[in-house]
Amino acid sequence: MKFPKTFLWGGATAANQYEGGYLEGGKGLSTSDAMTNGSHTVPRRITWKDTEGNIHEQPSGFGFTMNLPEGAEVVTAEGYYYPSHTATDFYGHWKEDIALMGEMGFRCFRLSINWARMFPKGDESEPNEAGVQFYSDVFDECKKYGIEPLVTLSHYETPLYLANHYDGWVSRDLIDFYVNYARTCFERFRGKVKYYLTFNEINAIGMMPYMGGGVLHDTPLNRAQAAHHQFMASALTVKAAHEMDPDLQIGMMLAYQPVYGYSCDPADQLMALKFMDDTCFYSDVQMLGRYPNYKLEEYKREGIEVKMEADDLEILRTYPCDFLSFSCYGSSTVSAKKEGVKGGGNMFAYAVKNPYLETNAWDWATDPDVLRIALNQLFNRYHKPLFVVENGIGWADVKEEDGSVHDSYRIDYLRANIRSMRDAVNLDGIPLMGYTMWGCIDLVSAGTGEMRKRYGFVYVDRDDEGNGTLARSRKDSFFWYKKCIESDGEDLD
Repeated sequence: MKFPKTFLWGGATAANQYEGGYLEGGKGLSTSDAMTNGSHTVPRRITWKDTEGNIHEQPSGFGFTMNLPEGAEVVTAEGYYYPSHTATDFYGHWKEDIALMGEMGFRCFRLSINWARMFPKGDESEPNEAGVQFYSDVFDECKKYGIEPLVTLSHYETPLYLANHYDGWVSRDLIDFYVNYARTCFERFRGKVKYYLTFNEINAIGMMPYMGGGVLHDTPLNRAQAAHHQFMASALTVKAAHEMDPDLQIGMMLAYQPVYGYSCDPADQLMALKFMDDTCFYSDVQMLGRYPNYKLEEYKREGIEVKMEADDLEILRTYPCDFLSFSCYGSSTVSAKKEGVKGGGNMFAYAVKNPYLETNAWDWATDPDVLRIALNQLFNRYHKPLFVVENGIGWADVKEEDGSVHDSYRIDYLRANIRSMRDAVNLDGIPLMGYTMWGCIDLVSAGTGEMRKRYGFVYVDRDDEGNGTLARSRKDSFFWYKKCIESDGEDLD
């Protein structure tokens, strides 16, 4: 009971939560750069300026709708703390961090490119050479340790200029800008990067349109239109990749969690089915190459008419993604009769407490079988290779006086989840490409904008207000994961 030697063990990060260096090397502003810190109880905010120059705040995240007045623009402003500006400073620590990954035995490092570092405004024809060089150096360093980069092209970051001047992905113009950016990556990083993901958690465009696509005017039609434009950009990116380099593999990325009906009541089961369809709409389009009937009927009922060009559906059909990657932190349980708890856990909206599972301080429930269930559900739906690219647990880790961090709770969580994956591979025959644990080096939480909720194998000295030395130190889980990788997932003690 172990994983194959080709299994891509590793960790995952995102530029907006980890990279920092927000104006270094000619980088432009991205949408995440205007998002403040927050907490479990206080939402992050987006700062914007009206036509008279007054600064305002807009709560961000699931459940908040953003509709800026005409002429208003999202900006950064004095007096606010924006965690992405420094994050945990991969920009200044990339050699050290990659060496730590190499020490653990990583075979894969999932990271994102900040689009605005490559193209500061987003609509330029030629890239910022300093940005190209930075990522090229990072990929070369990964290769020194035998680490395969897995690159997300858009991870909750749209160049801020594109949000303010185009309303983000509501505009079809972004398709060409994005494909030019993707083609530049394929050309400039040829031979250095084999695996790309088009959009992180693409279903976020339907839940948090600003974070998922720089949308400043949030309506049901704009969400649907922005999603369509991202689908088209993804398909055309697959087309470009296969034409430029047949060895490139382009995956999609979905925020996924199995949804359980609270009881045997058919109403609970229908609700669970509806939630699963709402999630899988995005992967149905990207993996099956078509809009599913349930979504077309929903659009018809709601009067949503997505603008498409004549060959759009044929392009979607012809260029689906090569593999499906997904995040999965736990499951969710829904009931048609019990009152839900909006926003509990990692976008567990409308969920009710599952009496069989334990939760932590952020209302995240640990489900020991969740990855086996998720992998079977997704493979049986799409019959293509899968990749678990986010899975982990946030916790208020305590650093002891001697520098140690005893995170046995993280080890317990990972043990259960890796065992669950292992069963899916060995008992169910699921073709699983790899596993990249989320936040392998501590980073800023996307949902809450805080440092207190830590994920990593490596502790970074940084607090919620941006104080700290940024020094790195190994947690107990660092050594446990190293042993896990060395044994191909057999030794989980």
